[in-house]
Amino acid sequence: MTGTSRTGRGYAHRGGRGGGAATAAVAVLALAAVTAGCKAQAADSAQAAPSAPASSSSGSPTEDAKPGGERTETASPSASATRTKEPAKAPPKPSGTPSSADPQGTVLIASGAEGKQVRELQARLRQIGHFNRSPTGYYGSVTATAVQSFQGKRGLSRTGKTDTVTWQKLLGMTHTPTAAELNPPTTVPVAEPDKRCLTGRVLCISKNSRTLSWMIDGKVVSSMDVRFGSQYTPTREGTFSVYWKSRHHVSSIYHTAMPYAMFFSGGQAVHYSSDFAARGYNGASHGCVNVRDEGKIASLFSQVRNGDKVVVYK
Repeated sequence: MTGTSRTGRGYAHRGGRGGGAATAAVAVLALAAVTAGCKAQAADSAQAAPSAPASSSSGSPTEDAKPGGERTETASPSASATRTKEPAKAPPKPSGTPSSADPQGTVLIASGAEGKQVRELQARLRQIGHFNRSPTGYYGSVTATAVQSFQGKRGLSRTGKTDTVTWQKLLGMTHTPTAAELNPPTTVPVAEPDKRCLTGRVLCISKNSRTLSWMIDGKVVSSMDVRFGSQYTPTREGTFSVYWKSRHHVSSIYHTAMPYAMFFSGGQAVHYSSDFAARGYNGASHGCVNVRDEGKIASLFSQVRNGDKVVVYK
C-alpha cells in the first residue's frame, strides 16, 4: 500500500499540466489502489494496517520520552525551525527516565533465557521456597512467577524479570547451590511400581510421577526423571519389550538427535533429550520417553538388553 501512495503522488505532480489527463490518471490510480489494498489485506492484514500510521506515531509521547525524540520535527518543515532550541533542554530528561521506568536496575535474565545462570537462579529460589521443582535451566512462566513471588515479598516491583536489585537480594538470602541442588537426580519421589514391574528386568515408567525406574527382580536399581508425548502425540501405555538399541540415533522423521535410544513400540523409544535438559517440562516429545539426565541414561543404556520388558502406566 505504501508503494501505491508514492505512485499516486508522482502522478499528481505531472497531472497539473492538463485537467483531462489528471482526471484519467486519478481514476486509474484509484482503481489500482483498491485492488492492491484488497490483495494486501487478504495476504497479511496484520502487516498492512501498521504501515499507514508509522510516520504519525513517531511523534507520540512514548517516543518523545526516549533519547533522540527530535523525530517529532519531521511532522512539518516549520516545526523544525521552532523546535531547534528544545534539544538543549532535553538532555536532563533521559537521565531520569531509566530510573523511573526501571527502578530496580538492569535486567540480567528474563523469560526465554536458558543456561547455567537460570539454573542457579532456580536453585536459589528453591532454597527459600519460591520454586517448587528441580532446576531446568530454562526461564519459562513458572520461573517468572517464582521471581514475581520473591519480588513481592521483598517490596520490589513484581516484574518477573531478574534485575540487578532482585539478584543481589537473592544472593544475600541464599548460599551457592551445590551440584545436587543444581542437578537433582529426581524431581518427585518414585511411584510405587506397577505389579507388572515386579519380576524380571523391567523399565518401569510411571506417567503420574514422571519417573522411570530400572528394576531387576522387584528392586529399583536406578531412577530418573522422564517426559512424555503431547496430547496429539501421546506415549503409548502397556507392556512392551526393547527390540532395538541405537547409541547415536537421529530421527528420520523429525531429524533430531535421540542419543541412547531404546526402542520399545514402533518409533517410540526411551532416549536422552537435550531439550528436556534445557527446558524441563515446558516442552513435550513426539511420543518418546525423554530422559534429561545424560549420565543416568548412559549407564542405563549399557545395562539394558534387547528383550528386556518395558511397562508404561499411569
